[in-house]
Amino acid sequence: MRHGRWASMTRQINDSVLMSSVPGASQAMRICVFVDYWNLQLTLNKRLGEVRKDDDFRAKIDWKGLGALFSQEAANVIAGVGTAHSYEGTYIYTSYNPKTDDGKKFKQWATTWLDRQPGINVQARERKPKALPKCNTCHREITHCPHTGCGHPIVQTVEKGVDTLLATDLIRLAVSNAYDVAVIATLDADMLPAVEFVQSGGKKIIQAGFPPMGVDLATECWGSFDVMKIAAQIQRP
Repeated sequence: MRHGRWASMTRQINDSVLMSSVPGASQAMRICVFVDYWNLQLTLNKRLGEVRKDDDFRAKIDWKGLGALFSQEAANVIAGVGTAHSYEGTYIYTSYNPKTDDGKKFKQWATTWLDRQPGINVQARERKPKALPKCNTCHREITHCPHTGCGHPIVQTVEKGVDTLLATDLIRLAVSNAYDVAVIATLDADMLPAVEFVQSGGKKIIQAGFPPMGVDLATECWGSFDVMKIAAQIQRP
């Protein structure tokens, strides 16, 4: 994602549309939640694994309840604990490897179970092949693991377009006045231009983050909260 792309979009969209509905004192804030699935899952795994001294730890996130909890945390940041608000749904952006059994199972779960939960919308994209590493001497691709006793093929994939989908929906739903406040669960600094644009129209964006990681994005957002402080609440037993 490039800053120029969002600068161009800024010129094309009338800022006055974003200013059309800022909630008054008597209105409950309408909050939407936007989640980069793997950014959240892998970062939480890493942080909790460090606490538990378990490099293989995987957090069992309660995806059904995550959005409502994040929206309440955002309302608390903006106006204090217990602030009335209207939770408007969660948008989850993820990717999968279509060439592996695990990837196929994940896609099935994400698109036929998670996407059907109340208030949840899932966008799943195929991961694309990543260029193989090359030998620094002969510059040929290293196709198999060179370590003795292994020799397995090296297969790498990369996530493409997930951050762009999130940023586009963040802007699109702001322009259509679908929310007053957005929570973004990502550490990706590529989101900065989209955040700046949306907030220039009077909306507020709260980052669900892991300080000190993602400090640039947290600084640009109206506010933020530390996911680790509610880690126990967002996990299934």
